[in-house]
Amino acid sequence: LFEHRDWLQAQLDKLPAFDTRAFSREHDVHLLLRGERLPIAWQEGRYTRAELGEHGLVLSTTARAGDKQVRAALRDFLAQQARADIGHWLPKYLPDLPRAPMSFKLRPLSSLWGSLAPDDALSLDLSLVLGRAGAFEFVLVHELCHLIQRDHSRRFWREVEKRWPGWRDERDYLHADGIALKAEMRRLK
Repeated sequence: LFEHRDWLQAQLDKLPAFDTRAFSREHDVHLLLRGERLPIAWQEGRYTRAELGEHGLVLSTTARAGDKQVRAALRDFLAQQARADIGHWLPKYLPDLPRAPMSFKLRPLSSLWGSLAPDDALSLDLSLVLGRAGAFEFVLVHELCHLIQRDHSRRFWREVEKRWPGWRDERDYLHADGIALKAEMRRLK
């Protein structure tokens, strides 16, 4: 580390500055979803929840709800949206697979976008729902292709290519904007 400290510092300096404050009513008026910043309309309600409205996101909160409850409601909303996306995409890929994944887990992941466990449990980063839908679907396809080929060999990438010909564009998008997506999700913890 000491020997390469200048190079490491140069790499860190290239990273854009992110808002690291926790999401709060005071500072946030938008929520990122599928690559778009949705305006947030705040309203009082019987319980704290988020839902899509006509002009963006409607965030209902009780008078006693704090920012922690708001962030939990937003994470629940994002997980619901991600499950809906997966439910929409999955039927077109399952017929060509040797088997379906045993289960799906959606949660913030620190460095990966997804993984397939030896027991065929599929995990996907919840941050994917913040970015463009094509990138999210590509990661799903990538992980589903591991049901056919467990490594990243040429055979694996041919399977991905067959199902998602534009995968390179989505990979490049995640390389370019992925850090920002993960940073945005960390604000909701």
